[in-house]
Amino acid sequence: MKQYLNAEELIESINESYKKFIEEFKGIPEELRDKHITEVDKSPSEMLSYQLGWINLLLSWEKDEQCGLNVKTPTPAYKWNNLGGLYKSFYEQYGFLTLKQQEEELTKLICKLIEWINNLSEAELFQPEQRKWATTKAMWPVWKWVHINTVAPFTNFRTKIRKWKKIVL
Repeated sequence: MKQYLNAEELIESINESYKKFIEEFKGIPEELRDKHITEVDKSPSEMLSYQLGWINLLLSWEKDEQCGLNVKTPTPAYKWNNLGGLYKSFYEQYGFLTLKQQEEELTKLICKLIEWINNLSEAELFQPEQRKWATTKAMWPVWKWVHINTVAPFTNFRTKIRKWKKIVL
């Protein structure tokens, strides 16, 4: 995993990986958005829903902690050992949107995420134990939570959507 030196590098990485990821969805017909194939574990809509779900969760953890609430990660309804159920909830929550609507929502979320990152101090972003919601056994700093829920899946899903398109289109 890449180690970032500052917030600007993290933001640049998010923007670059998101741009490459979202570009892959151009030309996918709406009627194929939910098509599953054995070679790829998610449909195009599910890939977008997954990203919408995780980034919304990340931002909600921060919002709730800032409001003085006790944050239960990943959610009160799902534990870390039931991520499959959490992903299904993302597909149900966002899967009814068209691909274009999912893209628009994801673009808005990326803007909110970057605005939040820009408002964090370097210590808040790069030192562990800066947020209660980020205090797990791994003791990850906030930047790592951001990376693992943006850059990493954008990069991984870009490969998957390219494979999906090669087989389906």
